[in-house]
Amino acid sequence: MEATIAQLKEENVAMAATQAHFIENQEIQLRLIKQLREGVRREPQPMQNDRAEILRALLVANGGKMLAKDARKKMHLSKERFSNLLLICDFIERRPYHLDRRQDVIILKSESVRPNC
Repeated sequence: MEATIAQLKEENVAMAATQAHFIENQEIQLRLIKQLREGVRREPQPMQNDRAEILRALLVANGGKMLAKDARKKMHLSKERFSNLLLICDFIERRPYHLDRRQDVIILKSESVRPNC
C-alpha cells in the first residue's frame, strides 16, 4: 500500500511538472502569435496613402460606389497592388455585385457622399 502511495506521489509530481511545461509553452506561443499579428499591422507606405486618397476621390466622383474592376483599371494598378490597397483602406466596404456575384462593388463607408444631381 505504501509503495503504491509513493508511486502515485511520484506520478503526481511528474504530471505537475509536465503541466507547468505545457503552460509555459502556451504562454510562449501566445506571445509569438501576438508579435506576428502586430507585425502584420504595418503602417501603409506613403505611395499607398496617396493611392488611397486617389481611390477615395474616385469613389466620391462616382457617387460613392463603383465596381472594383473599373476602379482598378482607372487607377492603372495590377490586381495584386489593387488588392493590397483595398486591405489598407478602412473607408471602403466590399460587396458582391448584385448582377454578377463574381465581381465586387466598393462602397464608401461614410454617409456624407451625395449622388451627383
